[in-house]
Amino acid sequence: MTRLSVFPLGGALLFPRMHLPLHIFEPRYRAMVTDALARDRRIGMIQPRGAGEPPPLFDMGCVGRIAEVEALDDGRFDIVLEGLARFTIVRELDVTTPFRQVEAELEPAGASETLAMAERASLEMESRRFADGLGYAVDWEAVSRLDDESLVNGIAQIAPFDIASKQALLEADTLSERAELIVQLMQFYGRHGDDGATLQ
Repeated sequence: MTRLSVFPLGGALLFPRMHLPLHIFEPRYRAMVTDALARDRRIGMIQPRGAGEPPPLFDMGCVGRIAEVEALDDGRFDIVLEGLARFTIVRELDVTTPFRQVEAELEPAGASETLAMAERASLEMESRRFADGLGYAVDWEAVSRLDDESLVNGIAQIAPFDIASKQALLEADTLSERAELIVQLMQFYGRHGDDGATLQ
């Protein structure tokens, strides 16, 4: 069990051993970053489950350590979070800070995983089709040099999927399951485009 300051941000995923750049401008999150820097540099990234103030949160997120920070003159921050471990919220704490805090259970980060050759090939093929359909310019030679974990989790972080789909990717238990889900999502979004359909 651990106490975490959380940053609810829809569409922003972090995975263990991955990096997430963030621009911090809201006063409450400036306070959160200042607090984290004074303590253990940890921030829990989590997605809101719906609307509201404060919005309800999904149960699972990923805690990151502030690996890089640039304090701007007007009080804003540019930071880079390095993913440490997924966490599950046990309960939200009643706090006086402007940012939310939770009691959470951390999951061991585990060793880096790999894909079977056929899984990797399927993912790369579907990624090319998906990127071409959206008109994205991608350096496929650089992509081919990525290790499996960086490829799968990198796609999960940047792909333009809806919040529920992103959460499903975060919660996938293995790299193989996450890669398979990415392929399914790309096929689904490739068919439906921006017609408002979501995969639940």
